[in-house]
Amino acid sequence: MRLPTRHRPASPARRRLLRAGLALLAGGMAKGLPAAPEALRFGLTPVILDDQIGFLNDWRDWLASQLGRPVTFVQRLKYRDITEAMLREELDMAWVCGLPYVQTRPFMSLVAIPCYRGTPTYHSLIITRRDLPPVDSLLALRGRIFAFSDPDSNSGYLYPTWRLHRAHTTPQAFFGKVFFTWAHRNTIDAVAAGLADAGAVDSYIYEEYRRHHPDVVAGTRVVERSPAFGFPPVVARDDLPAEDRAPFQQALLNMEHTPAGKALLSRLGLDGFVPPRRELFADIAAMWTEMSGSDGLQRAT
Repeated sequence: MRLPTRHRPASPARRRLLRAGLALLAGGMAKGLPAAPEALRFGLTPVILDDQIGFLNDWRDWLASQLGRPVTFVQRLKYRDITEAMLREELDMAWVCGLPYVQTRPFMSLVAIPCYRGTPTYHSLIITRRDLPPVDSLLALRGRIFAFSDPDSNSGYLYPTWRLHRAHTTPQAFFGKVFFTWAHRNTIDAVAAGLADAGAVDSYIYEEYRRHHPDVVAGTRVVERSPAFGFPPVVARDDLPAEDRAPFQQALLNMEHTPAGKALLSRLGLDGFVPPRRELFADIAAMWTEMSGSDGLQRAT
Protein backbone atom coordinates (compact mmCIF):
# COMPACT_ATOMS: atom_id res chain seq x y z
CA MET A 1 0.00 0.00 0.00
CA ARG A 2 1.29 3.46 -0.84
CA LEU A 3 1.84 5.76 2.14
CA PRO A 4 0.10 9.15 2.14
CA THR A 5 2.43 11.86 0.90
CA ARG A 6 2.65 13.59 4.28
CA HIS A 7 3.94 10.33 5.92
CA ARG A 8 6.53 9.40 3.32
CA PRO A 9 10.15 9.41 4.58
CA ALA A 10 12.10 12.39 3.24
CA SER A 11 14.45 11.59 0.40
CA PRO A 12 18.21 11.68 1.10
CA ALA A 13 18.52 14.93 -0.83
CA ARG A 14 15.69 16.50 1.18
CA ARG A 15 17.22 15.35 4.47
CA ARG A 16 20.55 16.96 3.52
CA LEU A 17 18.77 20.19 2.68
CA LEU A 18 16.89 20.18 5.98
CA ARG A 19 20.10 19.58 7.96
CA ALA A 20 21.85 22.41 6.13
CA GLY A 21 18.97 24.76 6.86
CA LEU A 22 18.92 23.87 10.53
CA ALA A 23 22.69 24.39 10.78
CA LEU A 24 22.39 27.84 9.22
CA LEU A 25 19.54 28.71 11.57
CA ALA A 26 21.51 27.54 14.62
CA GLY A 27 24.54 29.48 13.51
CA GLY A 28 22.52 32.63 13.07
CA MET A 29 20.94 32.24 16.48
CA ALA A 30 24.35 31.59 18.11
CA LYS A 31 25.70 34.86 16.75
CA GLY A 32 23.20 36.72 18.85
CA LEU A 33 24.16 34.91 22.08
CA PRO A 34 27.16 35.65 24.32
CA ALA A 35 29.93 33.04 24.19
CA ALA A 36 29.81 30.52 27.02
CA PRO A 37 32.65 31.09 29.52
CA GLU A 38 35.54 28.67 29.25
CA ALA A 39 36.09 26.24 32.11
CA LEU A 40 38.83 27.08 34.57
CA ARG A 41 41.19 24.08 34.66
CA PHE A 42 42.37 23.14 38.17
CA GLY A 43 45.00 20.44 38.65
CA LEU A 44 45.13 18.08 41.61
CA THR A 45 47.75 15.60 42.79
CA PRO A 46 47.15 12.90 45.45
CA VAL A 47 47.13 15.69 48.06
CA ILE A 48 43.42 14.74 47.96
CA LEU A 49 42.61 11.24 49.16
CA ASP A 50 41.28 9.03 46.37
CA ASP A 51 38.12 8.21 48.31
CA GLN A 52 37.09 11.88 48.39
CA ILE A 53 35.78 11.88 44.81
CA GLY A 54 32.30 12.78 46.04
CA PHE A 55 33.79 15.77 47.80
CA LEU A 56 35.60 16.86 44.63
CA ASN A 57 32.36 16.88 42.67
CA ASP A 58 30.70 19.04 45.32
CA TRP A 59 33.70 21.37 45.57
CA ARG A 60 33.82 21.76 41.80
CA ASP A 61 30.13 22.69 41.71
CA TRP A 62 30.55 25.16 44.57
CA LEU A 63 33.52 26.86 42.90
CA ALA A 64 31.60 27.08 39.63
CA SER A 65 28.70 28.75 41.44
CA GLN A 66 31.06 31.29 43.03
CA LEU A 67 32.90 32.06 39.79
CA GLY A 68 29.96 32.01 37.43
CA ARG A 69 31.86 29.73 35.07
CA PRO A 70 32.57 26.01 34.80
CA VAL A 71 35.48 24.47 36.71
CA THR A 72 37.24 21.32 35.56
CA PHE A 73 39.33 19.28 37.98
CA VAL A 74 42.25 17.47 36.37
CA GLN A 75 43.77 14.72 38.54
CA ARG A 76 47.16 13.11 37.97
CA LEU A 77 49.05 10.46 39.94
CA LYS A 78 52.51 12.06 39.80
CA TYR A 79 53.36 15.56 40.97
CA ARG A 80 55.54 16.06 37.89
CA ASP A 81 52.59 15.43 35.55
CA ILE A 82 50.71 18.36 37.06
CA THR A 83 53.79 20.60 37.00
CA GLU A 84 54.46 19.84 33.34
CA ALA A 85 50.80 20.41 32.44
CA MET A 86 51.01 23.83 34.09
CA LEU A 87 54.18 24.68 32.16
CA ARG A 88 52.48 23.61 28.91
CA GLU A 89 49.55 25.91 29.81
CA GLU A 90 47.16 22.94 29.86
CA LEU A 91 46.09 23.98 33.38
CA ASP A 92 45.26 27.38 34.83
CA MET A 93 45.77 26.59 38.51
CA ALA A 94 46.79 23.64 40.63
CA TRP A 95 47.09 22.43 44.20
CA VAL A 96 50.72 21.33 44.38
CA CYS A 97 53.37 20.33 46.89
CA GLY A 98 55.75 23.00 48.14
CA LEU A 99 58.70 21.43 46.31
CA PRO A 100 57.27 21.74 42.75
CA TYR A 101 56.34 25.33 43.60
CA VAL A 102 59.89 26.07 44.72
CA GLN A 103 61.32 24.37 41.63
CA THR A 104 59.17 26.40 39.22
CA ARG A 105 58.72 29.75 41.00
CA PRO A 106 59.51 31.83 37.88
CA PHE A 107 56.52 30.23 36.15
CA MET A 108 54.01 29.92 39.02
CA SER A 109 52.54 32.39 41.47
CA LEU A 110 50.97 31.68 44.84
CA VAL A 111 47.18 32.01 45.01
CA ALA A 112 46.30 30.75 48.49
CA ILE A 113 47.61 28.45 51.20
CA PRO A 114 45.42 26.00 53.12
CA CYS A 115 45.18 26.52 56.85
CA TYR A 116 45.28 23.26 58.81
CA ARG A 117 44.64 23.08 62.56
CA GLY A 118 45.18 26.80 62.96
CA THR A 119 48.32 27.19 60.83
CA PRO A 120 49.29 27.21 57.12
CA THR A 121 51.97 24.60 57.78
CA TYR A 122 52.42 20.83 57.93
CA HIS A 123 55.20 18.32 58.67
CA SER A 124 57.00 15.38 57.16
CA LEU A 125 56.40 12.28 59.26
CA ILE A 126 58.67 9.26 59.36
CA ILE A 127 56.48 6.26 60.10
CA THR A 128 57.25 2.59 60.76
CA ARG A 129 55.33 -0.63 61.10
CA ARG A 130 53.84 -0.77 64.56
CA ASP A 131 55.30 -4.24 65.16
CA LEU A 132 58.89 -3.06 64.62
CA PRO A 133 61.05 -2.46 67.69
CA PRO A 134 60.45 1.16 68.76
CA VAL A 135 62.90 3.76 67.43
CA ASP A 136 62.89 7.54 67.70
CA SER A 137 64.67 8.71 64.55
CA LEU A 138 65.00 8.20 60.82
CA LEU A 139 68.69 7.51 61.45
CA ALA A 140 67.78 4.40 63.49
CA LEU A 141 66.33 2.71 60.38
CA ARG A 142 69.56 1.66 58.66
CA GLY A 143 69.14 -1.40 56.47
CA ARG A 144 65.35 -1.24 56.47
CA ILE A 145 62.99 -1.21 53.46
CA PHE A 146 61.90 2.40 53.02
CA ALA A 147 58.99 3.83 50.98
CA PHE A 148 59.11 7.33 49.49
CA SER A 149 55.93 8.86 48.08
CA ASP A 150 57.07 10.88 45.05
CA PRO A 151 60.46 12.27 43.93
CA ASP A 152 58.90 15.75 43.74
CA SER A 153 57.40 15.61 47.22
CA ASN A 154 58.93 17.64 50.02
CA SER A 155 57.59 15.60 52.93
CA GLY A 156 57.66 12.28 51.08
CA TYR A 157 61.16 12.56 49.62
CA LEU A 158 63.16 15.80 49.90
CA TYR A 159 63.13 16.15 53.69
CA PRO A 160 64.16 12.56 54.58
CA THR A 161 66.79 12.57 51.81
CA TRP A 162 68.15 15.88 53.12
CA ARG A 163 68.29 14.38 56.63
CA LEU A 164 70.41 11.52 55.32
CA HIS A 165 72.56 13.95 53.34
CA ARG A 166 73.30 15.85 56.55
CA ALA A 167 74.38 12.49 58.05
CA HIS A 168 76.77 12.05 55.08
CA THR A 169 74.85 9.24 53.42
CA THR A 170 72.21 8.57 50.76
CA PRO A 171 68.98 6.56 50.68
CA GLN A 172 70.62 3.86 48.55
CA ALA A 173 73.60 3.50 50.90
CA PHE A 174 71.61 3.77 54.11
CA PHE A 175 68.52 1.63 53.50
CA GLY A 176 68.36 -2.01 52.46
CA LYS A 177 65.86 -1.13 49.72
CA VAL A 178 63.93 1.99 48.62
CA PHE A 179 60.93 2.42 46.34
CA PHE A 180 58.30 5.02 45.40
CA THR A 181 54.59 4.49 46.06
CA TRP A 182 53.41 7.63 44.14
CA ALA A 183 50.97 8.70 46.85
CA HIS A 184 51.19 9.32 50.59
CA ARG A 185 48.21 7.08 51.25
CA ASN A 186 49.99 4.32 49.32
CA THR A 187 53.02 4.76 51.58
CA ILE A 188 50.81 4.40 54.65
CA ASP A 189 49.23 1.28 53.14
CA ALA A 190 52.64 -0.19 52.28
CA VAL A 191 54.00 0.31 55.79
CA ALA A 192 50.83 -0.94 57.49
CA ALA A 193 50.81 -4.05 55.28
CA GLY A 194 54.49 -4.80 55.87
CA LEU A 195 55.57 -4.15 52.27
CA ALA A 196 57.88 -1.50 53.71
CA ASP A 197 59.38 -1.22 57.16
CA ALA A 198 59.13 2.56 57.15
CA GLY A 199 58.23 5.53 54.99
CA ALA A 200 57.91 9.30 54.78
CA VAL A 201 54.48 10.93 54.55
CA ASP A 202 52.64 14.24 54.69
CA SER A 203 51.25 14.87 58.19
CA TYR A 204 47.97 16.27 56.86
CA ILE A 205 47.29 13.23 54.69
CA TYR A 206 48.37 10.92 57.53
CA GLU A 207 45.86 12.49 59.92
CA GLU A 208 43.12 12.61 57.28
CA TYR A 209 43.77 8.98 56.47
CA ARG A 210 43.51 8.19 60.17
CA ARG A 211 40.13 9.95 60.21
CA HIS A 212 38.82 7.93 57.27
CA HIS A 213 40.70 4.63 57.79
CA PRO A 214 41.74 4.34 61.46
CA ASP A 215 42.17 0.57 61.15
CA VAL A 216 44.94 1.00 58.54
CA VAL A 217 46.79 3.79 60.31
CA ALA A 218 46.66 1.80 63.56
CA GLY A 219 49.24 -0.52 61.99
CA THR A 220 51.82 2.30 61.86
CA ARG A 221 53.75 4.45 64.30
CA VAL A 222 55.22 7.97 63.92
CA VAL A 223 58.91 7.96 64.90
CA GLU A 224 60.04 11.38 63.70
CA ARG A 225 58.36 14.70 62.91
CA SER A 226 60.04 17.38 60.81
CA PRO A 227 60.02 21.12 61.49
CA ALA A 228 57.03 22.98 60.08
CA PHE A 229 56.93 23.66 56.33
CA GLY A 230 54.57 25.76 54.22
CA PHE A 231 51.43 23.76 53.48
CA PRO A 232 51.08 22.54 49.87
CA PRO A 233 49.76 25.68 48.14
CA VAL A 234 47.32 26.55 45.39
CA VAL A 235 49.25 28.15 42.54
CA ALA A 236 48.47 29.74 39.19
CA ARG A 237 50.41 30.00 35.97
CA ASP A 238 52.40 33.20 36.23
CA ASP A 239 50.85 34.49 32.99
CA LEU A 240 47.24 33.77 34.00
CA PRO A 241 45.18 36.96 33.55
CA ALA A 242 44.14 38.73 36.75
CA GLU A 243 40.48 38.43 35.78
CA ASP A 244 40.85 34.65 36.01
CA ARG A 245 43.14 34.51 39.03
CA ALA A 246 41.52 37.05 41.37
CA PRO A 247 37.97 35.61 41.53
CA PHE A 248 39.31 32.11 42.16
CA GLN A 249 41.57 33.39 44.92
CA GLN A 250 38.71 35.31 46.51
CA ALA A 251 36.47 32.25 46.40
CA LEU A 252 39.07 30.20 48.29
CA LEU A 253 39.69 32.93 50.88
CA ASN A 254 35.94 33.29 51.45
CA MET A 255 35.19 29.56 51.83
CA GLU A 256 35.22 29.59 55.62
CA HIS A 257 32.78 32.53 55.67
CA THR A 258 29.94 30.81 53.80
CA PRO A 259 27.90 27.91 55.20
CA ALA A 260 28.38 25.74 52.11
CA GLY A 261 32.08 26.57 51.89
CA LYS A 262 32.61 25.86 55.57
CA ALA A 263 30.89 22.49 55.22
CA LEU A 264 33.22 21.60 52.33
CA LEU A 265 36.27 22.62 54.35
CA SER A 266 35.10 20.43 57.22
CA ARG A 267 34.91 17.44 54.89
CA LEU A 268 38.41 18.24 53.68
CA GLY A 269 39.75 18.61 57.22
CA LEU A 270 40.90 22.21 56.67
CA ASP A 271 40.16 25.46 58.52
CA GLY A 272 40.24 27.56 55.36
CA PHE A 273 42.67 29.27 52.98
CA VAL A 274 44.95 32.22 53.75
CA PRO A 275 46.64 34.77 51.44
CA PRO A 276 50.05 33.94 49.88
CA ARG A 277 53.15 33.99 52.10
CA ARG A 278 56.29 33.15 50.13
CA GLU A 279 58.45 33.03 53.26
CA LEU A 280 56.68 29.84 54.35
CA PHE A 281 58.57 27.98 51.62
CA ALA A 282 62.04 29.31 52.43
CA ASP A 283 63.13 26.13 54.26
CA ILE A 284 62.02 23.92 51.37
CA ALA A 285 63.90 26.18 48.96
CA ALA A 286 67.03 25.99 51.13
CA MET A 287 66.92 22.17 51.25
CA TRP A 288 66.32 21.97 47.51
CA THR A 289 69.24 24.31 46.79
CA GLU A 290 71.51 22.25 49.03
CA MET A 291 70.37 18.96 47.54
CA SER A 292 69.97 19.87 43.86
CA GLY A 293 73.58 18.98 43.17
CA SER A 294 73.64 15.98 45.48
CA ASP A 295 74.42 12.54 44.07
CA GLY A 296 71.96 11.03 46.57
CA LEU A 297 69.06 13.12 45.29
CA GLN A 298 69.82 12.45 41.63
CA ARG A 299 70.26 8.70 41.96
CA ALA A 300 67.05 8.26 43.92
CA THR A 301 64.99 9.79 41.14
